[in-house]
Formats: sequence, C-alpha cells, structure tokens
Amino acid sequence: MKIKLSAFIYILLTVSCISTKAQQKMEKPNIIFIFADDWGYGDISAHGSTWIETPNIDKMISEGMDFADFTVNSPVCSPSRVAVMTGQFPARQSIHQHFQGWKAHEKRGMPDWMDPNGMSFPKEFQKAGYVTGHFGKWHLGWRAKDAPIESDYGYDAYATFNGSKTIDIPKGGSVGVDYAEDFIKKHKEKPFFINLWLHEAHTAHYPQERFMDQFGNLDEQKQVYASIIAEGDEAVGRIMKLLKELNLDENTLVVFSTDNGPEWEGSEKEKLHKGDVENGVEGLGKYYSVGETGGLKGQKRSLFSGGIRVPFVAKWPKVIPAGVEDKTSAVTAVDLLPTFFEAANIEMPKDYEPDGESMMSAFKGKGLERTKPIFWEWRGGTSKDYTWPTLGVQDGDYKLVVDVTGDKYELFNIKDDWKEENNLAENNPEKANELLKMVHDWKASLPKEPNPSSLSVVRNKAAKSKNKKKGKKKNKD
Repeated sequence: MKIKLSAFIYILLTVSCISTKAQQKMEKPNIIFIFADDWGYGDISAHGSTWIETPNIDKMISEGMDFADFTVNSPVCSPSRVAVMTGQFPARQSIHQHFQGWKAHEKRGMPDWMDPNGMSFPKEFQKAGYVTGHFGKWHLGWRAKDAPIESDYGYDAYATFNGSKTIDIPKGGSVGVDYAEDFIKKHKEKPFFINLWLHEAHTAHYPQERFMDQFGNLDEQKQVYASIIAEGDEAVGRIMKLLKELNLDENTLVVFSTDNGPEWEGSEKEKLHKGDVENGVEGLGKYYSVGETGGLKGQKRSLFSGGIRVPFVAKWPKVIPAGVEDKTSAVTAVDLLPTFFEAANIEMPKDYEPDGESMMSAFKGKGLERTKPIFWEWRGGTSKDYTWPTLGVQDGDYKLVVDVTGDKYELFNIKDDWKEENNLAENNPEKANELLKMVHDWKASLPKEPNPSSLSVVRNKAAKSKNKKKGKKKNKD
C-alpha cells in the first residue's frame, strides 16, 4: 500500500509531537506534598507506636525513604507553612505565630497574611508549565475581606478552609482529598503540582464510626485520636492508589509530613472543642489530643525536638531508593522549595535567595552534607518548661535554644543526643558562645515590623483612627 508523502510527513510530525510531549512529561515529574496537622514523630506505627495504625504511610516508607532528622521551621501552624511556601524562614516576614485576627497580629508585630508579592513557589511552577492546585487547610493569612486569595499565590485550582472559605472544616472524612483526586484525573496528561494539606489531627476532632469501631479496644482518648490519625492515613492511601491506577506513580514525587509536633493532652474540661476564630465549629476537643513524639522532649509550641522534629517520608520510584531510613541527613522545611525546583528542572529566580538547600542528593540515597544553618523564632508561651525557648539555631551537630531575655540557653549535640537530654552549655562554652552570636546576628537581620503591603485595610483604618485620636488629645493638652 502506497502512502502519499504529505500523509507520511503528517504521521512523522504526529509521532514526533507525541514523543516530545512524553519527553516533556518525564522531564517534569508530578509533585504532591501532603501536609498533615499536629502529628508527632511517634504518631505513625512505623516509628514505634504500639496503638496507632498507619498502614498506608508505612507502605509509603517501605517503597520510599523515611527521614529521621527532618524539622519544620516553627512549632505552630502558620509560620511552619509559610516556610514551605517561601523557602525562607518565616521570621523574614515577621510571621512567628498563627494567623488569627488583626488585633492579635498588631500586638504580636505580625502581618495579616503571607506576602502575595514575595516568593510563592506555585507561581514559578505555573511559569514552568505546571498546573497547580491547593486543597484542604490554608491558614496563610487572616480571612479579611481584602485578603489575597489562593490564586494570588499561584494556584490554578483550590478548595480550602482557613483561606477564602470555599469548603468547610471536615465533620467526618478527610477534607480536600476528593478535590485532589478530581484534580489529578482532570490533569493527568499535564505535569501538576498539588498541596494537599490535611486537617487531621487538629481540633475539632470528628472521628468516624468505622474507625472508632476499629479502635474500640483502646481507652476513650486513644480511641478518638487513633481514629483521627487513621483518617489521615487513609487519605495518603487514596492518593497513592489513584496514582497507581492512572499509571502516574513512577513519574510522581510524593512527600508526606506534618506542620509541627503533637498537641498536649487536655483536661477533662476540654472534651468539647467550642467554636473559635480559627475553626468556627464545635467537635471533640484537646482532651483527645494524645499524640506522641517518640520520646522527644517538648510538643507543639516548643522549639525542643518534640515540637519541630516530625515525620517526613518521600517516594519517587526510580529516583528515591525503596525502604531506606536516612538517619544522618539534617533536612528542614525551607529545603522543600529548592528540592521541588530541582526535581522539576525549574531555575531559581535571580533576585531570590532561599534559606534552604536542595535535598535531592539525600533523595537519591547519597545523603546531604548541610552547608546552611537552620534558624527558628517562636514568640509563644514562655512560662512552661517546654515553651520557654524563643530562638534556636542548628549548625552541624549542635543546636542551641535561647529564651526571650537571651540569658537562658541550652546547647545539645543532636547527633549523639536526639532527645536533647544533656545540656552542654557549661561544658562547652566556646560552642555555646559561637551559636549565641550566630543566632543573635540572625535576629538582628530580621525586619523590625511587617511589610505594609501585607496589612489589612481594616487594620490600617484602625491605626489611622487611633493616631488621629492621639493627635487630638495632644493638641488639647
């Protein structure tokens, strides 16, 4: 059978186009970042929990890599998430507690939202040809009428709570997963990036009956908490299953982590979670938050290891070796942005300098020789044993935490003492002073007040009114 030359050329061009698209797809892996809420390092069964069951995350560990020395850059939600989005320590934007409302922000010296004009890595992914989505929790700002919305930060599709209020806090069923699944199905032929930020295990708790039945042998507190963790684990399993069904798993990097350590156990009075500014809903309260740190000191709201060292699991077939536990690479949340950029072959903007560094060498099983220090700032409680550090720095094998006065500090060799039980400040004053200078120099480099572009008009009007009243009083005097 004869084929006309024009038809033959058309076939060649079509095959070439298909081949080019396939090559582009391989050069641009899909990336999914699953970020849970308030899980401790010990809140997965693969990390030694005797009563929590996380079969899907355990499977992810067996097929990927489990990082034992991963820290987030804040012991609470909002600044921890800002670090991921910007690749910089959240204190660079004066964000050091959770977003709540302009009066609280003003008192804390915070902006009202993450700067929409600064780095937000989904924007760079859009420029590189990715379709981007964010589903689940947001909490990167206060829900003011003039607040930026998710698309201002680089998202093509989104469904969030604690954001522009497009979906409600879950009352049974891991929120955001349905949206993420639909997004994957819709965009399976394109390279995509997804933030899937789960509600579990933050209060309010809404345990499902099927999970409560599964953990009926536990006491009431553990039964509720195990049910909530199981719900989050199921969400991970659903995503992994869908990727397999669509034949996308080999070209997809999936990362699972959590924004800070677990919540402290509450009292009997805190069985009910009443509606508040953040959630606006009722449910089971902090009494049931019995998360485990795996024996690490401190929990949520602490710069000690239990508040900031959390689970971190990565799976990327043919790139990340299967079933490996990396105990030596010191990796942290600001490393995610440069890592995702390198994985996607995206160049860093010339006018941008990340605080983190790519962990791709660790992903490939070669470990990471860290060259940049890790810094923390936390302006929360200072009255309890585990909350008093307000600043921290980790450099090499050593970590130093400092209180708000600068006079109280503790030094740990975290290579030998992951639980931070042995304060070396007196025995090694030279190293303590070295790190003290390092953290104080970093603190001095931070902005003194938030960027005006990240302040709500409501707050600005209140400030003008306040200044006007002060002026009138001064003139009267």
